[in-house]
Amino acid sequence: MKIAIIKYNAGNVFSVSHCLQRLRVTPLVTSSTEELLSADKVIFPGVGEAKNTMLYLRQQHLDQVIKDLKQPVLGICLGMQLMCRHSEEGNVDCLDIFHSPVKKFPANPGFKIPHMGWNTLHHTDEALFKGIPQDAYSYFVHSYYVPVNSHTATQTEYVLPFSAALHKDNFYATQFHPEKSGNIGELILKNFLNLEK
Repeated sequence: MKIAIIKYNAGNVFSVSHCLQRLRVTPLVTSSTEELLSADKVIFPGVGEAKNTMLYLRQQHLDQVIKDLKQPVLGICLGMQLMCRHSEEGNVDCLDIFHSPVKKFPANPGFKIPHMGWNTLHHTDEALFKGIPQDAYSYFVHSYYVPVNSHTATQTEYVLPFSAALHKDNFYATQFHPEKSGNIGELILKNFLNLEK
């Protein structure tokens, strides 16, 4: 199985790659259009800032490549946010795969921003969460969130309820970091690897 991780100027490529290697998968880290289109699965990881990252994706024509992918695609953290319509982080239009905005957490006494730490997952019966118990914990680190919407597959709450995962057609995304979420995260990644093309 050929697993590609999108190489760009932001991302958590090393952690994702290392986690996949623990699952006995050696991913290809690439920005090649041909390699991304021919991969069995594609992972779009993310740590960074939305505006500069979208600028880079457009300059490299990766924005259209990502939208054209037909195999299962998994966006992680910033990767998920960039798959949405628009981000308040830098006031930038994104890929619009999920027609939802990305908003900054409102200030609220007692809640530190960024949201950093372990939170529970309340999920629907999605293939990505097969075998994951309700209220399982996963690891988050982010200052922006995607509101609950028609593509929300999993939600959690910090300051307010928000989307912890999204799903539309062949596109999947998690706001949390499965590669940093221990056994639960490994199972989610394993479920992704087992998705039918």
